[in-house]
Amino acid sequence: MSLKPVSFREIEEQTGDMYEAVVVMERRAKQILRDRLVEKSIKEEESREMGVFDEVPDEIDPETYQEVEKVTTVAIEEFINGDLTWHKHPKDSE
Repeated sequence: MSLKPVSFREIEEQTGDMYEAVVVMERRAKQILRDRLVEKSIKEEESREMGVFDEVPDEIDPETYQEVEKVTTVAIEEFINGDLTWHKHPKDSE
């Protein structure tokens, strides 16, 4: 996973407000992370044996380790590619 520069012009093509773009990408990154954590916990729950938990869990095996893209990278790519949709909430008129 290499570090790639992000063009502000590409971000501005999706929305005219840079702060709005950052919030949209940040919320999407949180969604992706939450989905990954839920998926991981479901897999762990399915594979866990019911019984005594007196074993020390093994460290991550380097041979079976799978590297996934960072959630911020995925969110930025989805935003720039136009794969995300979002709606602005109307401001209170008070």
